[in-house]
Amino acid sequence: MSGIQWYPGHMTRARRQVGEDLAKVDLALELVDARIPLSSRNPDIDRILGEKPRIVLLNKADLADPAATRRFIDHFRERSIPALSIDAATGEGVRAIAPLVEQTLEPLIQRWRQRGMRPRAFRAMVVGIPNVGKSSLINRLAGRRRTVTADRPGVTRGPQWVRIGQKLELLDTPGILWPKFEDPLVGFKLSATGAVSDLVVQVQEVAQFILQFLSGEAPQSVAERYGFQMAEISDIEWLDAVARRRGFLGSGGVLDREKAAIQVLGDFRSGKLGRHTLDKPEEYTG
Repeated sequence: MSGIQWYPGHMTRARRQVGEDLAKVDLALELVDARIPLSSRNPDIDRILGEKPRIVLLNKADLADPAATRRFIDHFRERSIPALSIDAATGEGVRAIAPLVEQTLEPLIQRWRQRGMRPRAFRAMVVGIPNVGKSSLINRLAGRRRTVTADRPGVTRGPQWVRIGQKLELLDTPGILWPKFEDPLVGFKLSATGAVSDLVVQVQEVAQFILQFLSGEAPQSVAERYGFQMAEISDIEWLDAVARRRGFLGSGGVLDREKAAIQVLGDFRSGKLGRHTLDKPEEYTG
């Protein structure tokens, strides 16, 4: 497999903007993808936030392995980082965010009281990689569509403030990746979940990466979805098998691997291949 890198020019501007806006907020809501809670944490964002209070939200938890999500929640909390699993699409877990924000900002509230200041709405910055669900979360909290969403990376291009009731104001920010993925597997995991645009990757390689993962973790999910046993054929034939089962034929009746790869990617991202977590808590060394 070749390496994957994707860092369009607008991300440099967005990264700079996040740094400039940091002084305007009380804390950060850091969204990560529950299927890759480690690989979807941007080390640049981590450095920019520094000591700013933060809450990690494991979004799209409905697509991740529930047991792995619970281990990751413990993983973050053991490092004194408040964490919640949520699903912005359905609203699962979202109601717990506001109380946790207030709890996390208790030291700030105490300082306001000591100075005789009147309480104001908390200001939070929503940060994360592309296509992790930041705008969907804000719309869910707002109870209506306030920001543009789409199931592809790079939709939000500029910061947007959204008022959530009387106690919270959210600053939406564009999704940001980092210039170079030191671990090639991180690039494949980000591509598998849709954080890296399909337009800049070899989708057959990414689909093969997913199938390789499933061959070890859940080969039955492939058998149930596509009707073949992975262990009975060579790994280089898996995409052909998908194409054959789906009837994807190109010119001259040749099996269309590209179309099969797109099918695998779509099925993985939508949960039709089951709920899977590509990261493992024990992989984290920090």
